[in-house]
Amino acid sequence: MHIHREGYKIIIFTLLIISVLLSTLNHFVPEQHWIHYVIYLLVAGWLIWTIAFFRVPHRKPVKKDDNQVLSAADGTIVAIEEVDEHEYFKDRRIQISIFMSPFNVHVNWYPVAGEVSYTQYHPGKFLVAYHPKSSTENERNTVIVRTHDGQEVLMRQIAGVLARRIINYAVNGDKALPGKEFGIIRFGSRVDFFLPTDADIQVKMGQKVRAQQTIIASLKKK
Repeated sequence: MHIHREGYKIIIFTLLIISVLLSTLNHFVPEQHWIHYVIYLLVAGWLIWTIAFFRVPHRKPVKKDDNQVLSAADGTIVAIEEVDEHEYFKDRRIQISIFMSPFNVHVNWYPVAGEVSYTQYHPGKFLVAYHPKSSTENERNTVIVRTHDGQEVLMRQIAGVLARRIINYAVNGDKALPGKEFGIIRFGSRVDFFLPTDADIQVKMGQKVRAQQTIIASLKKK
């Protein structure tokens, strides 16, 4: 496990704020006052959470079949439904949504092998990430990977109430591999998948999933 590079500045900034806060506290409040212990506990929790948020676990993808779609994120399945996808496919697709709480790992990894065929950022609102309209109205970034047999898997990174920045590294033409990082969202967010309607879905509502470890669906071989 290591700390994501996007977290360095935030962790350092957090340490500076904590230093100023504790210096001010020690200047105005007598030593050994109960307020010291409360503040120490709160800032320690804040620092630990900030560092933990940017953790990047070292995992080996469990994928054994090129048609299997791995989870791109840690979190909870909050939607499995057939919907109209209007941005790219403009047809019916199965949408699978994964909600990431502020305590989940927020790095996103490619779920299939292939080539990045489309990326697009969309500014938008900051509704709670599990809201049904967040997929189309929130700030979001779409990434599509075309597999080696020509099928396309759409992933949509979606900002939430706390997630104020979507970071995407995917570029058209990039080689995608399961376990290769394509972005990170901070702080509390969601990732949607849009799959062919004949895909074999292998997760259920409310299920906890882990990036690179949970197979969410299998695509029909062409």
